[in-house]
Amino acid sequence: MKKTNFKSSLVIKGLFLCGIAVVSACSNPKSSSESTTTVTDSSTTTVTQAMGDSTQSANLDSVKPKGPKPAWGPDIKPQMAVVLEKLASYGDKPIPQLTAGQARKNHTATDAVMDVMKDYNIATPAMKVDTLGKDIPVTGGNIHLRVYTPQGANGPLPVIVYYHGGGFVIANIDVYDASAKSLADQTKAVVVSVAYRLAPEHKFPTAHNDSFEAYQWVVKNAASIKGDPEKIAVVGESAGGNLATNVAIMARDKKVQAPVHVVSVYPIASADMFSPSYNKYIQARPLDKSMMMWFTKNYTNTMAEAKDPRLNLVAANLKGLPPFTIINAELDPLLSDGEKLESKLKAAGVTVDRKVYNGVTHEFFGMAALVPDAKEAQAYAVSQLKSAFNK
Repeated sequence: MKKTNFKSSLVIKGLFLCGIAVVSACSNPKSSSESTTTVTDSSTTTVTQAMGDSTQSANLDSVKPKGPKPAWGPDIKPQMAVVLEKLASYGDKPIPQLTAGQARKNHTATDAVMDVMKDYNIATPAMKVDTLGKDIPVTGGNIHLRVYTPQGANGPLPVIVYYHGGGFVIANIDVYDASAKSLADQTKAVVVSVAYRLAPEHKFPTAHNDSFEAYQWVVKNAASIKGDPEKIAVVGESAGGNLATNVAIMARDKKVQAPVHVVSVYPIASADMFSPSYNKYIQARPLDKSMMMWFTKNYTNTMAEAKDPRLNLVAANLKGLPPFTIINAELDPLLSDGEKLESKLKAAGVTVDRKVYNGVTHEFFGMAALVPDAKEAQAYAVSQLKSAFNK
């Protein structure tokens, strides 16, 4: 069985949710084709021996694509191109041609990263983090949380509530394990990764509501996981970037304690699928326009919901939100979404820092073990979070 996947109607200019699932050095678990998540939590520490920096750098320099660069990405970085070549080599049927259950069986960018690392004898970085699973009640059911705690750290620690990508349809916390684990290891904060329920089994706004209820649980129960309830940030990738932003908005509106910072990595932020980046990267990989339309159809009850400000963030009331960090990839249909969100946040008086990483694609953030720009992007996010926690 293949592993969890990463990744209609033009009428509504669609939207959505990416999350081709990518993470550098996680274990690559199997996933049920129909269940929303398959998780395996352990209370033991996982530490993988890493190579020295010089050896690692030498190995990365040897990672070069076999074929030509894609027409849509003439400046794509070599390691990024190799990941995409590996992903294409699996021969999976395109996501838009599949049901959600079938799509969850496709290979992910995580699979590709791990296989490339094996091909080039690149070791996974050491991460001294313990994990523990928790199930919590939410409206209409229960969801799973995975709690990452830095080994040997003394509480109370800052807390990061993390939301994975996958278009609200595919992927899970296993697929994005390395991103969450890396944040815990580098920030020395407790990271709580949220397995919100997925569509089409659970339509909009279930994922949004689950995400906020998980945040509320963390605020109320931070001490039970060695966390500091006064130092809680939210981080999300892709669909999760949308969720993290919404959590900050809902906290403001419901007068719940606000997160101290929001890190939104290539977020879904606009219902406009005719933006400059959509037009330029309409056939990009691993995310393209047709996939975004497929996500929209699967997540929404009606196509008109694509314009709901919870999905179309650039139309939301953004005043009074905590400081933001936005990270974008150059070769990504969602590049313009990040640019528009930055502009709207600034217009609303919100402090925003944003960086665009050239030569990389959607889902690069979790590839720190293989793609140098991903390592830099993680370091940037960590620096922003540490600064927020220390204020």
